[in-house]
Amino acid sequence: MSGYILPLFIEIRIVDLIDIFLVASLLYTLYYLLRGTAAINIFLGIVSIFLIWKLVTALQMALLSEILGAFVSVGFIALIIIFQPEIRQFLLALGTPNFVRKHKNRLRFLGIRFLEETENDFSMLKETCDSLSQKKTGALIILRRQNKLFEYVQTGVKIDAKISKNLIENIFFKNSPLHDGAMIIGDNRIIAAGCILPVSQKLDLPGRPGLRHRAGIGITELSDSIAIIISEETGNISVAVGGDLHHMKDTTEMLQMVEHEFEIDIIHK
Repeated sequence: MSGYILPLFIEIRIVDLIDIFLVASLLYTLYYLLRGTAAINIFLGIVSIFLIWKLVTALQMALLSEILGAFVSVGFIALIIIFQPEIRQFLLALGTPNFVRKHKNRLRFLGIRFLEETENDFSMLKETCDSLSQKKTGALIILRRQNKLFEYVQTGVKIDAKISKNLIENIFFKNSPLHDGAMIIGDNRIIAAGCILPVSQKLDLPGRPGLRHRAGIGITELSDSIAIIISEETGNISVAVGGDLHHMKDTTEMLQMVEHEFEIDIIHK
């Protein structure tokens, strides 16, 4: 009796509290790794079904419990398949010798945070997109956030250079071998160019957007990134966020939207 807390109400051992804490830590870690991606919705759905299964089991609803139990059993296999990129990223990070040294200040509740807090500065993009728009040079620029887009960076040519107006214009120049692909920017650097992105399969997009616009929408459907799209036909600028396409009046509005999404509080004159 002495090993229990609240013996008159419910039997809770110290080990049970530790168990709850570890499970909560695991769920928090998974949520942190997956938030901002399409996988988080699948993860929350599986957790919901698991909780419902436990509830109907406690209520002794045999038939429903059996059905949900079979679904959960198969669900764990599906979980591994669906989250394969995230699991691979997690294991690769753990296998890196300097992982703990790099991220020791970001360990919370036994969770591992991969992302560094970087003060983003997108002011250079305003002038660059202005120039590309006036010249009607098609461009697709991806601004990554928490999702590092490793699988898409690998499909292009790694640049790893500071953001530069001249460099961006040269990459998207019509005769450049990289102009048809996407440019990925992160941590105030051009990570890669000529990247291949997934294309949105939405059928209700207004204005029948082209492949460049569909790729910009597609990557924002599958990640938390922001896509800046410049039309080659009209020079119009659009911004895709969360699978939605927003048409910009000018580059000032574009920059304001990007900074709002990145929570940058800067007043531009």
